[in-house]
Amino acid sequence: MKFAGSRVHGDDTTVPVLAKGQTATGRAWVYVRDDRPFGGHDPPAAVFFYSRDRAGEHPQRHLQGYGGILQADAYAGFNQLYAADRSPGPITEVACWSHSRRKFFVLADVTAKAHGKLAVIAPLAFEAVKRIDAIFDIEREINGHSAAERLAVRSARIAPLVPDFEAWMRAERAKLSRHSEVAKAMDYMLKRWDSFTRFLADGRICLTNNAAERELRGIALGRKSWLFAGSDRGGERAAVMYTLIQTAKLNDVDPQAWLADVLARINDYNIQSLDQLLPWNWKTPSAKLAA
Repeated sequence: MKFAGSRVHGDDTTVPVLAKGQTATGRAWVYVRDDRPFGGHDPPAAVFFYSRDRAGEHPQRHLQGYGGILQADAYAGFNQLYAADRSPGPITEVACWSHSRRKFFVLADVTAKAHGKLAVIAPLAFEAVKRIDAIFDIEREINGHSAAERLAVRSARIAPLVPDFEAWMRAERAKLSRHSEVAKAMDYMLKRWDSFTRFLADGRICLTNNAAERELRGIALGRKSWLFAGSDRGGERAAVMYTLIQTAKLNDVDPQAWLADVLARINDYNIQSLDQLLPWNWKTPSAKLAA
């Protein structure tokens, strides 16, 4: 499989798999193309894969031949994708601000403190969340704008905030023990600062990896219903079904109606025109009659 998007989101989650007398932990992987945040015209799509483990060889195989931007978390299994000697070239790593914000937020959660779930609110974590939220507030204003417009706003309004945030973190981090939870949250960002700030130079890049995380929610909910995959083959079939269903949803197409119509017609359909049955090209029977 070859990914056509210049920028994709990637993530993974656990999938319980039936094994002898127990369940093993497999993985579901998702890669999402969604150019709508920067006004892109390519249709959104999601592709899922299944694997028995979380070894780095899996994303390397999934993204073989791809050379664009990958928005993902800091999973070490992705590291070989960013290597300078990778063929056909290194993938550009972009980190997720939403993921890093969560690390601070759990240490500054006023509600959790009120309910006795948090011993003490960390003032530094509270300040970090406030600074990150100021960036998010500006980003919301430019969601859906062109890449050039997004870049212009970022250069004018966000670019001054980011180095200030970095300088503040480095100054405060120097005063903290390495065992401090706030220090760990700061280190997560500071060690990957280049990948966190690439959005300032490219209007296509999103601030978060939420596009991939949203697509995995269906699996998280599904685990409560179907409990586990019956086998590795079952996990692979589930990945195919999630690919079809979630891609239809991304294109505002009813998955049940689309699959029912396509399965009824595909056997006799012109093989040269199969692209007409893709979710972003498909028309409902009523729409076809009206046309």
